[in-house]
Amino acid sequence: MAGRVGGSGRSGPGTLDLSEVHRFPNRPVRLPGSLRWDVLALFQGVLDGLGRAARGYGDVASIGIDSWAVDYGLLDADGQLLGNPYHYRDTRTEGVGERVWRTVPAGELYRITGLQYLPFNTVFQLAAASGSAQLAAAKQLLMIPDLLTHWLTGSVGAEATNASTTGLFDARTGDWSHALMGRLGIDRSLFPPIRRPGDAAGTLLPYVAAETGLPESTPVTAVASHDTASAVAAVPATGPGFAYVSCGTWSLAGLELTEPVVTEASRAANFTNELGLDGGYRFLRNVMGLWLLSESLRTWGERGLPAGLGPLMAGAARSRPFAALVDPDDPSFLTPGDMPARIAAYCARTGQRPPADHAATVRCILESLALAHRATLRTAAELSGADIRVVHLVGGGSRNELLCQLTSDATGLPVVAGPAEATALGNILVQARTQGLVGDRSDMRRLVARTQRLRRYEPRGDALAWSGAAARVGLDG
Repeated sequence: MAGRVGGSGRSGPGTLDLSEVHRFPNRPVRLPGSLRWDVLALFQGVLDGLGRAARGYGDVASIGIDSWAVDYGLLDADGQLLGNPYHYRDTRTEGVGERVWRTVPAGELYRITGLQYLPFNTVFQLAAASGSAQLAAAKQLLMIPDLLTHWLTGSVGAEATNASTTGLFDARTGDWSHALMGRLGIDRSLFPPIRRPGDAAGTLLPYVAAETGLPESTPVTAVASHDTASAVAAVPATGPGFAYVSCGTWSLAGLELTEPVVTEASRAANFTNELGLDGGYRFLRNVMGLWLLSESLRTWGERGLPAGLGPLMAGAARSRPFAALVDPDDPSFLTPGDMPARIAAYCARTGQRPPADHAATVRCILESLALAHRATLRTAAELSGADIRVVHLVGGGSRNELLCQLTSDATGLPVVAGPAEATALGNILVQARTQGLVGDRSDMRRLVARTQRLRRYEPRGDALAWSGAAARVGLDG
């Protein structure tokens, strides 16, 4: 998670404008024995962004906060934060899944929550924290966007799309599974009532108004606060038969369904059922996305090596296809570190020659991601019975022309790239709908399609070559 953006948007019939007001870094902090989020710096960034919005735009009709999923803050009986929240890439959850499954078997857990296994899911983080002084002192648990909303308004709530990523949420009832919490020894009183996208979350506290220059009466609206849920809400699909890839640090690839798929086959394929806007389900799988590229760039930059993205992308486009491939979801790629060395080590242990240079490493990453997109979407279609006619690639990855073309080549499907700021647009559209400025979800998407810059890629690769590459790396789909 390289940074967060404060944005201002205007929406109405035929209008959808987005302006970046304030961008601020989001740097995890390594402490003795743990990796944490600097959530206080993030909140100060939010306040600074709101202050700039007040000075630059005057009237602010509504505020909405989205963020990544699974991580949380704990508050004590006085409402004070009990330490900076753990980062989901912290290693404390290694091996915790097996301990949880001894109480609630993996198959049963999946049938209740519909959630794919990721070692950092909130349920496993809480299991790792069991017996700690911090958890014993906690009286309230708030997911990151709910924590920031609480500091703005003083209200507490758990927005549904983010709550659905915890592994403690019933995929069928759309509410917390208190029975599951009880079996796992998790205090259910920690969890606030569920909010839905569009619900009112309160108005600004006096100190926030004084800090930002906004009126205390400024409303804060619960949006689809899981950033992927907001991004999917802004997918510019104008008809059925679409898949999406929300591509950034992670690639969230899947379909939008009306019912969850909680079969054993779906669990074995490690697919998740998270809530989307208006009660839909995001049936998807997390793929380790452009994290591999950003960590490679960081590593090269720290060593003073040339790491300009433009020349690297040009070199990657010229590099030999399929020279080296990896499974992006290999556990060795999860934590921060020397990603090029890890890629080389993966290639060595799988009988491949490691990438010859930086551009070849970038080519390896992008081809491997395209293969993962292909495998994930094909499996999603098979498990759900859906027919995919087009892939919408949104988020920062939509700016990467080579990745978009490779994804089209790998899937054999047209790829519509954009908008890059889909998460911010989805956030703003939910607020605009609450204000009566736009219509239902279909209207929102048509508005995105009409107003945002999109680019279409058609498949042009060798289908047999892609099939052979997929078989090589075990990403057959």
